[in-house]
Amino acid sequence: MPNDFRIHSLYGVGVDWPFGYDELEPYYQEAEEIMGVSGAPNTGSPRTKPFPMQPVAEPWAMQRLRERLAPVYPVVGNTTARNSRSYDGRPPCCGNNSCQPICPIDAQYHGGLAVDAALAAGAKLQANANVFKLEHDGAARITAVHYYDPDKVAHRVTGKTFIVAANGIESPRLLLLSQSAKFPQGLANSRDMVGRHLMDHPSTSLTFDADEDVWLGRGPQSPSSINTMRDGEFRARHAPYRLDFTNISRVDGATRALLAEGIYGAEFERRLRHSAAREMNVKNVLEVLPDPRHRITLSDQKDALGLPKPQTHYSIDDYTRAGHVRSQQDFKRIAELMGGTNLRFSKDGDFANNQHICGTLSMGTDPAVSVCDPWGRAHDHDNLYLASTGVLPTSSTCNSTLNGIAVALRSAQHILSQQAGQPMPQARPASERS
Repeated sequence: MPNDFRIHSLYGVGVDWPFGYDELEPYYQEAEEIMGVSGAPNTGSPRTKPFPMQPVAEPWAMQRLRERLAPVYPVVGNTTARNSRSYDGRPPCCGNNSCQPICPIDAQYHGGLAVDAALAAGAKLQANANVFKLEHDGAARITAVHYYDPDKVAHRVTGKTFIVAANGIESPRLLLLSQSAKFPQGLANSRDMVGRHLMDHPSTSLTFDADEDVWLGRGPQSPSSINTMRDGEFRARHAPYRLDFTNISRVDGATRALLAEGIYGAEFERRLRHSAAREMNVKNVLEVLPDPRHRITLSDQKDALGLPKPQTHYSIDDYTRAGHVRSQQDFKRIAELMGGTNLRFSKDGDFANNQHICGTLSMGTDPAVSVCDPWGRAHDHDNLYLASTGVLPTSSTCNSTLNGIAVALRSAQHILSQQAGQPMPQARPASERS
């Protein structure tokens, strides 16, 4: 959302991005067209063009939620990189309930498709290469990358422009491993910013039994959300959040729970059918603010190649916990509107992670508090670029993939323009944009 780029200016928390929503919006569109994204224009994110595809068919359970929660809560379809019709040679979603870990028919976009496209465009893929060091010259320009093959034989590859895009954990690890006499704390780290501002989207949840059969498990696993708490003046006091509905089949979890109770026979069948038909789940997706104490460092422990593992320093702060507390009101009201019984809240104080890693390589205009500039170029090395969700200065409330890809596409255009000798327009701070 546009205000996600200006939370410090608007609410006095976190940091502002070095550019605004409208500057990134064309790259959102480009990313959506590359991946094949389906969605509806009612999620609160302004658009200049329509989604490439209409939403995937709404599961019955989500239809009932939308009908029964209105007008208290507007339930909207999630924007997803999933085909609702044939697109880019791939089929539409046929309702397999296995989007995680993988769509069995490739209706859902994934990294392997990106690799295939890169290879078709002429890229060279060096498989099973464990990069362990970047090399620089006397002018602090990166000159080579070193990697181990599976037999731990070292190889050296030279280049002119280097892009590190190994996510928000392995990228800082590589930079920290690349120590030298000139950069004893690792590359891009002259101000000790690499690895800092680690963020994810913590979640707490409520599971309950609806008063009608809804039969979760047909169609996408995460098809619908409530977005009314994504933004507002309350962000000065507590974390914003999305409310995300689960559509994962309840059969496996209910079966395991019943067997653990020692339930068999006719009672097992009756209770399994009840849980499979009526059990529902809603979770919050909470924003975490950038905090330099939350970080990735090098561990004393070593991996199989003898390299230091990444070590995580992380906690849930009061701002995020206050958002969790506020969301409990929504959980209870949702259950009430669905005639919910047998309410099971997640254990107090326990937050699930969502693997939406942000930060650790934060973009910014001030090298004292960021790792790279607004184009993803490391402040310390003029031919080293950083990409992935690690460069995102804040986490907002949406899955980080689209933001990471859009920012990477923007950086790629900058790199290409630099190679062609064409100037790029200067990024304007979000605070200067309407």
